[in-house]
Amino acid sequence: MFEKQTPAQRQAKGRGAKFVYEQLRHEILTLKLAPGFPLDETTLARRFAMSRSPIREALVRLSADGLIEMLSNRSSLVAPVDMANFPRYVEALDFLQRINTRLAAKFRSAEDLERMQVRAEAFDKACAANDYLQMSATNRDFHMSVAEAGKNPYLTRAYGQLLDEGRRILHMHFDYLRSSTTDHILTSEHFDMIEAIRRQDVSEADRLAHDHTRQFHDRFMNFLQAQYHDDFSFEVFSATKDAVQNDRELSKLS
Repeated sequence: MFEKQTPAQRQAKGRGAKFVYEQLRHEILTLKLAPGFPLDETTLARRFAMSRSPIREALVRLSADGLIEMLSNRSSLVAPVDMANFPRYVEALDFLQRINTRLAAKFRSAEDLERMQVRAEAFDKACAANDYLQMSATNRDFHMSVAEAGKNPYLTRAYGQLLDEGRRILHMHFDYLRSSTTDHILTSEHFDMIEAIRRQDVSEADRLAHDHTRQFHDRFMNFLQAQYHDDFSFEVFSATKDAVQNDRELSKLS
């Protein structure tokens, strides 16, 4: 008797490596698979009810995307989030965000503006629902609609790859904002950018794009600082130390 397959396993088996790639990619970008998590071909083959060949093909694609690291013993792990290079990431993001937004302001069409509006509203809806998984997806969709309006496929492609690489950082960022009492998401930023693009105000579109990146940087730095608590109280320790010292002095007198 063969083990009964789940609907998900039957779907995976029918779609092959593409399905495995898309599923694992989604789980990595949304942090369902944490940085450093091991990915074993045999375990994945069992999970998706298929041979190891399509699994390996999917892992090779994920490796090319920079989302996993393939090790010499045919095992893999989810790529760590490289916080050491976060400043370099922000530099690249700022450049591509600004140039694509400038081009959008210059070359946008009515259809482009409509697409931006729809995607900005989708992001707003995700924010209202406090669904930060959907927030990162709709945020990417909005910025890609801006880049596509710039009509330069090379810059659009590079920007899309950079946005994908930063999705895991963005998830941590949104998770922090959701619980923060001082920082919050300014959803009007996207609509301000659309308005500048609509007016074909290249300088204003550039300024807004730069400010958008800077705010992301500053808020994420707040997230990193929030992980360290320096408000420890050593009063109990000090009191105990004083008591011990007093005991010693009393012992000398007795």
